[in-house]
Amino acid sequence: MDQLKISGYLDKFEHELFESVLPFWETHSPDFENGGFYNCLDRQGKVYDTRKHVWLQGRQTWMFSKLYRNVERNPNWLKLAKNGADFLLNKTLTENDRVYFAVNEQGKGLWMQRKIFSECFWIMALAEYSRASGDKSYLQHTERLFKKVWEWSKDLSKVGQPTYEGAEPLVQLAIPMILLNLIEEVAGANFSEFETQINECIDRVMLHVHPARQLVFEQVAPNGEFVNNMDGRLLNPGHASEAGWFLQHWAGHTKNAELSKTAINMVRWSHDKGWDDEYGGLYYFLDSEGHSPTQLEWNMKLWWPHTEAMYAHLLNYSITKDESDFKKFEQVVDYSFTHFSDAEYGEWFGYLSREGKRTHHFKGGPYKGCFHVPRALYLCWQLLSKLESDPQL
Repeated sequence: MDQLKISGYLDKFEHELFESVLPFWETHSPDFENGGFYNCLDRQGKVYDTRKHVWLQGRQTWMFSKLYRNVERNPNWLKLAKNGADFLLNKTLTENDRVYFAVNEQGKGLWMQRKIFSECFWIMALAEYSRASGDKSYLQHTERLFKKVWEWSKDLSKVGQPTYEGAEPLVQLAIPMILLNLIEEVAGANFSEFETQINECIDRVMLHVHPARQLVFEQVAPNGEFVNNMDGRLLNPGHASEAGWFLQHWAGHTKNAELSKTAINMVRWSHDKGWDDEYGGLYYFLDSEGHSPTQLEWNMKLWWPHTEAMYAHLLNYSITKDESDFKKFEQVVDYSFTHFSDAEYGEWFGYLSREGKRTHHFKGGPYKGCFHVPRALYLCWQLLSKLESDPQL
């Protein structure tokens, strides 16, 4: 690989992260009066809805905590992180340790999902802020809640999800993959304390990986078998790429060569299946048997699958040194920076039609916040830095 090319991408990602994306959130999102962050921001950063979505509060708190701890002890980053951490701790947790999905501007509860994802990002945020700030009291709260989330993840009726007699039993990829990521963030260097949970999550993710068909399914039967209905046939190329790099991190932690090969293939398969050869970009959803997905947005191009694929392909290349992995990285980077990045006002647009035309102009909403874009840019920037300094990495 031409080292000048690596250096060029390093400069590109550094500029995008530190001069475009982060300043957008630093400038427009903080609410120091009520605590937390405004996450519903239009193209220019103006607040168009003051409701706060808690999983995004957690993600943004985690992001600035991570940057402060690993990049630079920037006092403004720590101030932002504390603003988020205190809001999460004091305003968003119920008496029975559930976390709201959304609260009002002042932090009063609005609604709660029958899922565990708000709790996961609450835990991630406070764990990382605890390490960034050195205040161990925040970490104590995460230990208590993690035990409950682990229990809930195995029986979602405990968070209010109903079960019906005629329902096809299915398990979701999203749960074990997010728990793997959560454990990586919470454990720090003490992975041995979570060995049982780590192995179980890896096994649960692997149920969704079908090597014979080179597919990663969103939902499968509890034993991993393919289910031939619209839920069982669902593919999400972005999720599969994200799950792939989560597994690759654990393959590195555990020195598991076979798991590493599987993770590499998950990312490659998802790109080969999910890339739109006519218009470019990754489809949001696909049906494994070629039927039309029932999700109306199935052929849209969303920001987050592309950010996850960028890092996943670069991580693959860092391991394989296979030029085809780097070409996939370049393909996704070129599409993403051309279509999503906003050179005028900073940050990225989130939603495009299949043809690549913007369908929404806001930069933040209930599902898009300060997370996928800066996280991927940060991870790629870190990895490119290593590749520049040590081409044999």
